[in-house]
Amino acid sequence: MRRTKIVATLGPASSSSEVIEDMIRAGVDVFRLNYSHGTHEEQRHRNDLIRTCSEKAGRIVGVLADLQGPKIRTGRFVEGRVQLIRGEHFILDADLGEDEGTNERVGLTYKDLPRDVKPGNLLLLDDGRVELEIVDVKGNEIHCIVGYTCELSDNKGINLKGGGLSAPALTEKDKEDIKAAAELEVDYVALSFARSADDVHLCRDYVRKAGCDAGIVTKVERADAVANIDEIIEASDVIMVARGDLGVELGDAELPAIQKSMIKKARGLNKVVITATQMMESMIDSPIPTRAEVFDVANAVLDGTDAVMLSGETAVGRYPVKVVQAMSRICEHAEMQHEALKSDHRLNLTFSKVDEAIAMATMYTANHLDVAAIASLTESGTTVLWMSRISSGIPIYALTRHRKTQRKVALYRGVYPVNVENDKIGPVHVTQCVVDILLNRNIVEEGQRIIMTRGNLIGEKGAGTNLMKIVDIDA
Repeated sequence: MRRTKIVATLGPASSSSEVIEDMIRAGVDVFRLNYSHGTHEEQRHRNDLIRTCSEKAGRIVGVLADLQGPKIRTGRFVEGRVQLIRGEHFILDADLGEDEGTNERVGLTYKDLPRDVKPGNLLLLDDGRVELEIVDVKGNEIHCIVGYTCELSDNKGINLKGGGLSAPALTEKDKEDIKAAAELEVDYVALSFARSADDVHLCRDYVRKAGCDAGIVTKVERADAVANIDEIIEASDVIMVARGDLGVELGDAELPAIQKSMIKKARGLNKVVITATQMMESMIDSPIPTRAEVFDVANAVLDGTDAVMLSGETAVGRYPVKVVQAMSRICEHAEMQHEALKSDHRLNLTFSKVDEAIAMATMYTANHLDVAAIASLTESGTTVLWMSRISSGIPIYALTRHRKTQRKVALYRGVYPVNVENDKIGPVHVTQCVVDILLNRNIVEEGQRIIMTRGNLIGEKGAGTNLMKIVDIDA
């Protein structure tokens, strides 16, 4: 069974019930609704399709609402695009109308950009394809020298090499999008362009005020965020290694080490991590991935990522189902490697919580005993989150009645949600009830051994897991 989870973005190429259902059957665990594109009504329609198709396919999948954030862009050109010549002057003009760009200057969506930069700074546009060195700032005009001959078209993103832009992480649009996402009861909300833990706390406050208990995914895509990564991870439920803007601000050569470091830190702090951006980019137009993309996905799995994410590949690509199948296949083979099955997570630490100690003891026992599966009766999913931080080839089944918990744990590496009704699990015969559930679902068979965890007070949130039991399944 594949343990690394797959997050897939919905878009024009993947918004029909047929494609969504096929993607679920191909292995999608969480769908991403990208609020940078589309109306609230379109996102609602996609969310409804996800819920309907997941029920039809018999699989539990989560939904992640991804906020646009303060995307800093150029305005538009009168003729749609211009040719920039190496060594010539070009001006970014905050006072220019958004549709009045010429081959000499272009407007800005972020009007405070002239206050954030100074001569000597390097601005990278269109994911680094355009390089502008700032030579002067005059009022609301940023005067630049073009780094190399290239083409610049409408609405291209702007990054400051090394970071340092002060745009707030939450825009007014984001706040309205949070309210709309809350109405859909999404499972995760992703915060774009966060710089510090304060940004994460602010996002969580808005999400909670909207009546939503979604987990907060912090997208690490600014150099400032890397400098504050420990506090950001602590404040988040999930972090996303968003390698697009991050690579532009820090440089491509920095990304591999940063990715490995962030995955290790997130797992060490018992947080979930998603690796994203251009993982299978060539499959937007091709039915097969490049060998480099195969290695990229496999290396993320070996690094310990919980999930890998598809963006344009499934949103606008020609092969949304094939790319999910290919990514699933790559993950499964990478997980067979020895380094994906070993772990020294928290071995030298003292645990302050009983349920965390039970989770760690369960995984240590499972990895050193002939065990077919781990079955955890859980209310919030916290125990299985802790378990999933330990690398293992043994599946962890989260048995819970709560739909929100089921969908949330769908993102955790090696965890598989199972819907159960607690009133059917009596306190006296709880072990037999759990065994029957696993047998009836063909998860285990007679003659195998499982480890079961639960709390004394079954069905009560906050009661905590305090029991671990090794069970031999007899005829």
